[in-house]
Amino acid sequence: MNGQTFKSYLKEHLLLLDGAMGTELSKRGMPTGVCPEQWVLDHPHILIDIQKAYLEAGSQVVYAPTFGANRLKLEDYGLEQCVEQMNRDLVKLSREAVGDKAWIAGDISPTGAQIYPIGDRSFEEIVDVYKEQARALVNAGVDLLVIETMMSLQETRAALIAVKEICDLPVMVAMTYEANGFTLNGTDCVTALITLQNLGADAVGCNCSTGPDKMIPLVTKMKPYAKVPLIVKPNAGLPHIVQGKTVFDMGKLEFTDYIEELVEAGANIIGGCCGSDASFIQCISERMKKWKPKHWKASQGSIITSSRRYVSLEGKQPTLIVGERINPTGKKKLKEQLRQKKLSYIIELAREQIEKGAKILDVNVGMNGIDEKEMMVKVIEQLSMQIHVPLCIDSSNTDVIEAALRVYPGRALVNSISLEKKKIEKLLPIAAKYGAMFILLPLNDKGLPKSMDEKHAMIKAVYEEAVPYGFLKEDIVVDGLVTTVASNPQAAKDTLSTIEWCTESFKIKTIMGLSNISFGLPNRPLINAAFLAMAVSKGLTMAIANPSNELFMTIKMASDVLADRDQDSLSYIKSFNQKENTTPPKKEKHISSNPIYEGIVKGEKEDITQYIREALNSMKAKDIVEDKLIPGITKVGDLFDKGTYFLPQLILSAETMKKGLDFLEPYLKEDGEEQASKPKLIIATVKGDIHDIGKNLVALMFKNHNFDVIDLGKDVESEVIIKTAKKEQADIICLSALMTTTMVEMKRIILLAKEHDIKSKIMVGGAVVTEQYANEIGADGYSDDANQAVQVGKKLLGLL
Repeated sequence: MNGQTFKSYLKEHLLLLDGAMGTELSKRGMPTGVCPEQWVLDHPHILIDIQKAYLEAGSQVVYAPTFGANRLKLEDYGLEQCVEQMNRDLVKLSREAVGDKAWIAGDISPTGAQIYPIGDRSFEEIVDVYKEQARALVNAGVDLLVIETMMSLQETRAALIAVKEICDLPVMVAMTYEANGFTLNGTDCVTALITLQNLGADAVGCNCSTGPDKMIPLVTKMKPYAKVPLIVKPNAGLPHIVQGKTVFDMGKLEFTDYIEELVEAGANIIGGCCGSDASFIQCISERMKKWKPKHWKASQGSIITSSRRYVSLEGKQPTLIVGERINPTGKKKLKEQLRQKKLSYIIELAREQIEKGAKILDVNVGMNGIDEKEMMVKVIEQLSMQIHVPLCIDSSNTDVIEAALRVYPGRALVNSISLEKKKIEKLLPIAAKYGAMFILLPLNDKGLPKSMDEKHAMIKAVYEEAVPYGFLKEDIVVDGLVTTVASNPQAAKDTLSTIEWCTESFKIKTIMGLSNISFGLPNRPLINAAFLAMAVSKGLTMAIANPSNELFMTIKMASDVLADRDQDSLSYIKSFNQKENTTPPKKEKHISSNPIYEGIVKGEKEDITQYIREALNSMKAKDIVEDKLIPGITKVGDLFDKGTYFLPQLILSAETMKKGLDFLEPYLKEDGEEQASKPKLIIATVKGDIHDIGKNLVALMFKNHNFDVIDLGKDVESEVIIKTAKKEQADIICLSALMTTTMVEMKRIILLAKEHDIKSKIMVGGAVVTEQYANEIGADGYSDDANQAVQVGKKLLGLL
């Protein structure tokens, strides 16, 4: 089967998947602490019984139990050398269960590692891990592949790229979203959909984490943009403990009612995750015969994404500004920073442009004396973590563009592809592979077009070359090709004519760089602003410009109003209301605009020690901690709670804080200010659970708030946790679990603590843990994120 066959079936039919695997294995005796994949191999009849039941219930696709059979996950059990054999044997068992009566999907999931710059694993390392597993699954004879329960868009991209580079089997991709509609890393469902469907996913959607009722808004949001089938595989509601066992609160009839609503909202591929079983699938199977699938669209519109936001170029919206300042041409300070491989100034330029109104940032690091490809990758990695707007990747070197597109965790805009033979032959397949949009530059190997007819012909020629690679007009933005009016009096008229022709006749989006038009003339910003106003009236979509120029941005907003590009003049009015509000913002105690505080809030890890070094000339180390560092990390927590910051920003600021505290430690000792006795906290991921990303962040946040943290790691025996708590006289025991099959261990630890008369307060948290569950098992505290954990811990100890 290939992607075309897969989609052809789905044009006329819904596709019914299987239900849960992990919770079904647990019900049949799989203990915590074992490798699930190895346990299945040791008890093959159990898997075969489960999957035969799903087949008989009506499943058309069953997932091979290879969820954690990648090298990094298996490493935790000493089985990293068994990837090929294990995947092959597990697929063979599934084939024995269903024969040729159902399709078998090779199941691929998170590695448990974090990709740089959030973590320490390189993007290519993770791609290689996934390639190893995907190749094993393909060799084992799976019919299709599924990448599921993904929380990081970048890791999902790594898995999808790995699969696409080794086979042409259909691949479904499902992300896991929190109650707020975002992944832990801050990706919304539309951003994920746009990014992944353009990268080559044959179906995109969501699974696990929540019940079907909470997935209806997600599908409703995705459907208008979906050009692939949508997949849903929800849990059977929320987990609870009943007589020492995890059960879910939604029955099969209620579950099926919601699945019907999901189909009405636009889901094409349906199934169940944690807590569902064959009876759920049978109930869906019996009722789905009456349901009619909603088809996906042939196009999505002109949209680019970052890892956390999408920007649409569609509709009568204000002219979009692409910030131009990350370009070393004529910028001495930026050139020096690039030579020193420092990125703090680039981050500063990015933030300034966004604050001034840029919706997209152009990134160009081309200059002599540096490795442009290496530097471009570093800049893309850091910008992608620290800012939310999409990027336009700008280079004359095709290898640089390719390297940047590979690591960019979204759908980028490429600047640019022309009719030059070497460029178009290499860049079109690269842009297509990574699902990028591109700027079409109307010039060829002979140079600039000599007439408007030739210019139009070049635009059409590039478009026609792009069509075989799957590009539509919505994936292309034409550069109006601005030259200087000082040497060519017709330059402005020619560009305006091009924009009008593209908008009215060729029906394609447009962009232009403004600065060339005024070259050699006095008061260039005035010329640029006037030219922009004229271009907006002709239908210009985007302009590459410096948003920090107030005159330029004011004229842009006024032009949008006059061209009916600003509904009810709302953007214009909002801008001037903000300017007229001269009331100074309320300053937080002790803070002002101190660079240390700002450095923590913005995650300026590269510069934080320099800020502290300078402050030590006039402040004591203790005062820096109490008046700058602690307020800074507290502000970060507030931003995280409000949904302004997400996991990447929280991690970056926490690491910046840690670096600052480490630097100050000897100064605190010198001043005799080091705290004699800190609150002591023991933290661990419970037995059987090998996930530790959240736990590690919680530990780091507690350390930053002056707790003495003893991190026992992951998959920790309950007795070890209790023994350590008693020996260390811990004030708090902090427990983490990511899986419904391991969360029950938390109750056992609480009971053991009572048996051993442990006085420590016990906190629990993790992706599957709820406050209701925490109360049911008798925990003293619950937190659903790292920032809240610190506040809960302090309250438990009477420190707040």
